[in-house]
Amino acid sequence: MYGGNVTDMRRRCLLTGAAGVLTLAAAPVLAIDSLSLALYQSARDADSFPSPEEALAWLERMSKRLRYQVRNPFYRCELLRLIHRESTRAGIAPELVMGVIQIESSFDRYAVSPVGARGLMQLMPFWIKEIGHPNDDLFNPATNLRYGCKVLRGYLDDTGGNLDLALGKYHGSPDTHRYANLVRHAMQTFMVG
Repeated sequence: MYGGNVTDMRRRCLLTGAAGVLTLAAAPVLAIDSLSLALYQSARDADSFPSPEEALAWLERMSKRLRYQVRNPFYRCELLRLIHRESTRAGIAPELVMGVIQIESSFDRYAVSPVGARGLMQLMPFWIKEIGHPNDDLFNPATNLRYGCKVLRGYLDDTGGNLDLALGKYHGSPDTHRYANLVRHAMQTFMVG
């Protein structure tokens, strides 16, 4: 039985140039650990990276940093893929989005604040009327991330890119610097390096 690590898994991954997809090489493998399989599946489905290899490398790094908050490797890797996709679409650094999620919900997709904000990025239900559809579910990670990144992008645009002011608006906080500092500190744990 094979119990290799992600580096071993990466060695057995082959990039097919024209198709641009990850496929397992012909090496005999009886079993792959669940994290390697989760990383492989999410990298294969990632469409917001320049290449599947870059997707795999980023997902592996971020997965290690998030492993204690999101225990299930399949959900963790899929969540990371969604975070990267939605933040990239909105023109926001994925690490900023992860910092917001860390402070807002500690990566709890079912979090509800005392004032009724919901999900990973703690969005108020009125956003459904503003930018969504009546049947949208703010506890659905893909929906929550799409909304949250769109809202954050709007606040960044409204403030001329001033991160402190944009984060203050996002949080609805009069003390913009305190909240922004919390998010910046959380971001540091996710910075590539």
